[in-house]
Amino acid sequence: MAKRRKPRVSSSLSAGRPPNFLNNFTPLVSAKASRTIIRSHHTLQKRLSQAIEDCDTKRANLLRNEIEAQGGLRGYQQASISGQSNNRGGDSSRILMEWLKSQDQSGKPYSLRPGDKMKMLEVGALKITNACSKSALFDVHRIDLNAQEDGIVQQCFMERPIPSSEDDKFDVISLSLVLNYVPNPATKGNMLRRTTQFLRSGTSGVPGPTGEMAELFPSLFLVLPISCVTNSRYMNEERLKDILESLGYHMVKRKATAKLFYCLWHYNPVKNCPKTLFKKTQVNPGLNRNNFAIVLN
Repeated sequence: MAKRRKPRVSSSLSAGRPPNFLNNFTPLVSAKASRTIIRSHHTLQKRLSQAIEDCDTKRANLLRNEIEAQGGLRGYQQASISGQSNNRGGDSSRILMEWLKSQDQSGKPYSLRPGDKMKMLEVGALKITNACSKSALFDVHRIDLNAQEDGIVQQCFMERPIPSSEDDKFDVISLSLVLNYVPNPATKGNMLRRTTQFLRSGTSGVPGPTGEMAELFPSLFLVLPISCVTNSRYMNEERLKDILESLGYHMVKRKATAKLFYCLWHYNPVKNCPKTLFKKTQVNPGLNRNNFAIVLN
């Protein structure tokens, strides 16, 4: 019997996302309905990724049809946007802004030169009106696989050209509920490694934060569902820390809620360790665990 060829892992995130169906999709306003859509979409995406990995074309097509019937990517995004509304406690960037305000003890708005702003790359942006966008601190560059508003560039982060100069790099990259959407563990690891190529070195001479604020930047703002770090067979907070520290990151802020895990990682390329491999290894065995994992090859 001929051996099935294992599919090549695509570096493009679009390989793991369904197309944009149902342009006339009407977003549900019910919080319960929004949560149901989001949970169901993530479950179907995981099953689709597994079917693709198993070369099960028939099952993959059935799952794509099921995702389409539920509204596809557009339906998922509308549910996510609904969940970010103020009356539901959404917008994870508010946590980042709270951390920055608590860091600056000078009494001044922020420790930047007059007229200067820090550059932020927001990956997976849904709206242009979140807390970071409204602040005077950031010049926000927004991208998403399926841009929903003017001001958001339709682009895959894994295909975005590497900056050619420090001026083109960023002070902070936001991956809020993005990494958990990436279809396979190896691409998750590649995404985290790739973020380091978009961050300023901190010694480039490009104007940036000073004083206490400089202790936080350049940085990665990462938000994950809490279950990714508390209920996964292959991930916990300690392993996440080991993986990111191997890339030159150091956790400076963290917050865990009943649903989400927020963390801010300062990047210091000087402390970048030799390349370390992290395989898909069980760290938290159990029947009722999820399979969230990050692999660094």
